[in-house]
Amino acid sequence: MQQIKTFFRLLWRAWFALLAGIPIIVFAPIILISIVFDIQWLFTLFKYFWANLILFFMGLWPKVDYQTKVDTKRSYIMIANHTSIIDIFVNLKLFRMPIIFVGKASLSKLPIFGYLYKKSNVTVDRKSPRSKKEVFSQVERFVAKGNSICIYPEGGIPDDTSIVLDRFKTGAFRMAIEHQLPILPMVFYDNKSKFPYTLFKGCPGRLNVKILPVIETKGLTLDDLKDVVDYAYTIMYNELMNDQIGKNFDQKK
Repeated sequence: MQQIKTFFRLLWRAWFALLAGIPIIVFAPIILISIVFDIQWLFTLFKYFWANLILFFMGLWPKVDYQTKVDTKRSYIMIANHTSIIDIFVNLKLFRMPIIFVGKASLSKLPIFGYLYKKSNVTVDRKSPRSKKEVFSQVERFVAKGNSICIYPEGGIPDDTSIVLDRFKTGAFRMAIEHQLPILPMVFYDNKSKFPYTLFKGCPGRLNVKILPVIETKGLTLDDLKDVVDYAYTIMYNELMNDQIGKNFDQKK
């Protein structure tokens, strides 16, 4: 029985790779035109379609609890706990607005996808101080065009899967304060269990998401940086812990 489950999970993962890759190849001309000629609405539309396609045919559907109204005409620094590769597609599906991701530069080395990723997102080599400095100028350029910036402040997916929420890097919050942009925190409760990095685990199902109240940064300075980081971490950690406690309680009933 376990071998059958393993086989279907492997098949499911292969299906994901096809869903992610084929649209990029099929719509490559449209994607390149939108990037080369900076047709932002067209590229945003493709990413929204791409994310919906993947989640629908993977049998994954987000259920969102909005604790705040999101103004799609406003630019945000979006932050979320990073637990799965599916996080990106959930972000793209939830907001039909231009979103740029800040991610590791190593992804730009992938064939086809890497080129598109580098041209349409902000890449950073965390080992390079120069690369980290360049991120701020790139973010400024994208924000000026009306984009929101999505950053996973843990800096990556923790190797220890028992970690509820890893400590935050300060980059996202520094950007928010320096550009006087509101911070939009969100919590992904189920992405880790439904689509983990472990190859032979995961299953289709509902992805519960909560959009937390906006953290305004207008009037704040870098002297407030630590307080903002600590506040954002606390509200997100408490949400995740309350959810975990609730699940453990249900299992004991």
